[in-house]
Amino acid sequence: MDKRFGKKVKMWLFVNGMKQGELAKMLNVSGPYLSDILHGKREGKKVKEKINRILESEEI
Repeated sequence: MDKRFGKKVKMWLFVNGMKQGELAKMLNVSGPYLSDILHGKREGKKVKEKINRILESEEI
């Protein structure tokens, strides 16, 4: 699976001083599930859509 998405999200987290666990809470998913999505181990289409909306609103 594509790992570029995970790198983009991790960069956004770094720039915004946010931890992965905080993003997981915002998305209403578990930390391990979000981690699997960011590492390309799970598809998580709906979660990716939510993340994309957040990233687009913040314009990194």
